Amino acid sequence: MAPKDEKKFIKEITPKSEDYSQWYLDVVRKADLADYTTIKGCMVIKPYGFGLWENIRDALDKRIKETGHQNAYFPLFVPESLLQKEADHIAGFAPEVAWVTHAGNEKLEERLAIRPTSEAIICSIYSKWVQSYRDLPLLINQWANVVRWEKVTRLFLRTTEFLWQEGHTCHRTEEEAQEETLKMLRVYQEFAETELAMPIIPGLKTENEKFPGAVFTYTIEGLMGDGRALQAGTSHNLGQHFSKMFDIQFLDEDEQRKFVWQTSWGVSTRLVGGVIMTHGDENGLILPPRIAPIQVVIVPVFRGDTRDAVLEKARELEKALKPIARVKLDDRDNVTPGFKFNDWEMKGVPVRLEIGPKDIEKNQCVLARRDTREKLFVPLEELAATLPELLKTIQSDMLERARKFRDDNTRRVADYDEFKRVMENDRGFILAGWCGDSEVETKIKEETKATIRCIPLDDANNPIPAPEGTVCIYTGKPAKFEVYFARSY
Repeated sequence: MAPKDEKKFIKEITPKSEDYSQWYLDVVRKADLADYTTIKGCMVIKPYGFGLWENIRDALDKRIKETGHQNAYFPLFVPESLLQKEADHIAGFAPEVAWVTHAGNEKLEERLAIRPTSEAIICSIYSKWVQSYRDLPLLINQWANVVRWEKVTRLFLRTTEFLWQEGHTCHRTEEEAQEETLKMLRVYQEFAETELAMPIIPGLKTENEKFPGAVFTYTIEGLMGDGRALQAGTSHNLGQHFSKMFDIQFLDEDEQRKFVWQTSWGVSTRLVGGVIMTHGDENGLILPPRIAPIQVVIVPVFRGDTRDAVLEKARELEKALKPIARVKLDDRDNVTPGFKFNDWEMKGVPVRLEIGPKDIEKNQCVLARRDTREKLFVPLEELAATLPELLKTIQSDMLERARKFRDDNTRRVADYDEFKRVMENDRGFILAGWCGDSEVETKIKEETKATIRCIPLDDANNPIPAPEGTVCIYTGKPAKFEVYFARSY
């Protein structure tokens, strides 16, 4: 039987099999990641949740800088005249744009949009910064907040205000812009799999699903625990669409004035939601060690007169381990060790280190893995060498476990009737032929709520043609591509 403390904790989380959405919200709040506010659709990211986001941000920021980009910051407000310059862009975001109409009691002469994305304001500035081919490439990223007035919100996954990074670059040639777009797609792929232990499928978005104003949109798609897909990041080749609208021109070596070629790319705090849904279980979070705010929690186990000796040893271990891991000593006196075990399991800490009087006598400690709940008895003199390797193993095992889940829930189907049955009952990814017709794509979405998540890419980043003989799942005509379908967040 489960201990009393564990039963209490589990009872406070809705079972995943009973109501996955409620399970997710229970975990977010019970694990102290975020909370609701009085403003509809907005959340407070609590310290533990923000610590998780900081680790995600810092790991990606390092990669962004290593690829030659610099961070900057651009205004939160976008004049309406700038946003209106690009008709397709504003049409894509119009229902979600929040407007500032007054400053104090005075009505503004021109409305200001609170950025839903920053192409308009950044392009207006780039038109002043770029004058010569010597100014290119212009490789800038910003970490910022954006606002999109969503009708349906869910903590981290879709909120009115959220945090993200958005890269905006300018290039001399079309080829350079396409190279940049695909480079950042692969940066996102490596980052997601290495840091988040989230296996993803990189691919090309269809015309229906691409970013407003883009020539091509590329995506990384993850499969969550309920069989829904999550668009975890996107990279856009913007061509010269925005540069012509905002007059971003440069004088080339041949003395000709030319428009730049642009890209944009971004990920957001929805990655936190993706981590929860990729790895979490009935007991709460399971965090990959590389991004966990706390990698090891030390829980001293004592009774009566053993308290001081056990706490002294626990503090010694905390000091010794701090150089090699993010460690926290839980020395709370007002709760039992059992409560602490369950509390830190809920928060997904990768390793729990238990130390008690008998462990001290044997010069050992107990390491409990959060992902498998396996316990290891480790001599204290071997702890400094064992722990880093254990964290690496947990990280690797989590990726492989998530990859197996994705692969086990990716199916090919014989016909459209089976497609509908699988999408309704099993979900997951369906790999199926598509004729390339946007109207067919729309009909499938209307009838099944499934969208084409992406057209897969080969090693050279080209869309993979459908194998010979493949037919469209909907029309029966020869398929142009074999694509990934899923319902999504």
